[in-house]
Amino acid sequence: MTPRTLVTRTLASGATIEISTVAERPEFAHPNHDTGWWPAFMRHNHVADAYYWRAGEDFRHTCVVATEGRRAVAYGVAVPLVLGGNGRETLPDGGWEKALVWAFHDAADTDAAPDSACALDISVARTLRGQGVSRLMLQALRTAVRDAGLAQLVAPVRPTWKDREPRTPMRAYAARLRPDGLPYDPWLRTHVRAGGEIVGVAPASWVVHGSLRQWREWTGLPFDRTGDVDVPGALAPVHCDLDGGHAVYVEPNVWVRHVVRPMAGGLREAQGRIEST
Repeated sequence: MTPRTLVTRTLASGATIEISTVAERPEFAHPNHDTGWWPAFMRHNHVADAYYWRAGEDFRHTCVVATEGRRAVAYGVAVPLVLGGNGRETLPDGGWEKALVWAFHDAADTDAAPDSACALDISVARTLRGQGVSRLMLQALRTAVRDAGLAQLVAPVRPTWKDREPRTPMRAYAARLRPDGLPYDPWLRTHVRAGGEIVGVAPASWVVHGSLRQWREWTGLPFDRTGDVDVPGALAPVHCDLDGGHAVYVEPNVWVRHVVRPMAGGLREAQGRIEST
């Protein structure tokens, strides 16, 4: 049977891509490819190591893959979870990590009834960047989440240009607008144009800690003094503790909410409320 596609598009380069859920393309549940680029240090998050590799298998209906022929060229991961109530009155400060843990906790709880999904990643092959594929993948994730019967898609967004100014507080960066009223950052702008709403900051969304030897290997930097170190690709400085022999990176992300179905009972107001402190 031919897989049902969510989006089919011919790009400016002439490539034609088809985007489907992983439920339709189960051969990509555990992709052995890497469609995106990340700094080396970003690949050493312990929560991701424990859970992320299972997302495509366990949550096939809310994960999407873009293919060009038989080749995967983009991947989008969203995980269903319960938001609101029971200690989840607000979107978590722990962002990406906490949402992933909640999703797998809910999947193991037979009484849990997910009402939302959290987007964890959209990655695009280097050869297809700059052609609007990320926007198409976001559109496909929104559709997949809606079709799964969930009310909203939330995302701890990693702003594209934030690494250019790692010492700017994320809240101030996320609030920066262009003259047309849209977000300054292009990836935040894409989310807003797609119907998303910026609702706050996850100050401790992604944590990487390691020995100074590891950080030197990951970055090529000396890490030879205590204090904050600006690392290429990082959205905030990495804190180096020379006496302790380790360094820690705590990455903030920006919470964006996409309502994809009518939300009954005031759910929109009750869920994901972020204080402005």
